[in-house]
Amino acid sequence: MDLNGIEEVVERPDRGSLAGFRPGDAWLGGGTWLFSEPQPALTRLLDLRGFGWEPLRADADGLTIAATCTIAELERWSAPPDWRAAALVPLCCRALLGSFKVWNAATVGGNVCLALPAGPMTALAAALDGACTIWGPDRDRAVPALDFVRGDRLTVLRPGEILREIRLPAAALRRRSAFRQISLTPQGRSGALLIGTLDIDGGFRLTVTGSTVRPIAFRHPALPPRAALLGEMAAIPDELIFGDVHGRPAWRRAVTAHLAGEILDELRAP
Repeated sequence: MDLNGIEEVVERPDRGSLAGFRPGDAWLGGGTWLFSEPQPALTRLLDLRGFGWEPLRADADGLTIAATCTIAELERWSAPPDWRAAALVPLCCRALLGSFKVWNAATVGGNVCLALPAGPMTALAAALDGACTIWGPDRDRAVPALDFVRGDRLTVLRPGEILREIRLPAAALRRRSAFRQISLTPQGRSGALLIGTLDIDGGFRLTVTGSTVRPIAFRHPALPPRAALLGEMAAIPDELIFGDVHGRPAWRRAVTAHLAGEILDELRAP
């Protein structure tokens, strides 16, 4: 869609652009959402690609994902053999349903910052102890990926701030993992997306997204009894259960409990 209200595009922003952020401005990543509907309030776009960030950088301590890394670039990434939880990467990428055109334009940072409950990049980052680096006009700050999204279309970003990168620690990438996702239709938006991980020392973590307005994590020092985990699913407050045309709250709550039980069974198996 053409945005005929745009008067200027800043193709090579710099750190000073954050301080110069003004009403009518928007940061442009891949643009797959920005150009999908009218944006009458916008007059200027600042193209994040002009920063020239390296999409992916892996080292002994973990993986750094630039906000401008595309879904296609992340899906093609090859992990070290002992990073077992890296198997979640292609699964989460494929949970973002779209054509190859969307995959090659949509960015990891854009998916997280859009803050849709079904955002699979948010699920990946939250489940693997991701740390978000945020650039701001006055100072930079770090926020756990689990806390970055605060609700449906709501993040911790302040005016002028941008998500610079997400860091996934190697310790989280070495965990065993289990993934479950469900939609009302074969090509539909996620109604629930759950990720379970198991540490080397037996610590269990279940991250619930898709069915909730923000990511929720449940932690246990060992795999809990099934009844205890299902009790935690039932205790999720009603105001945190999401509902729209892609799934009513009662259905989302029910499938969340079912998928949580499946994840527990998978991780309990040798």
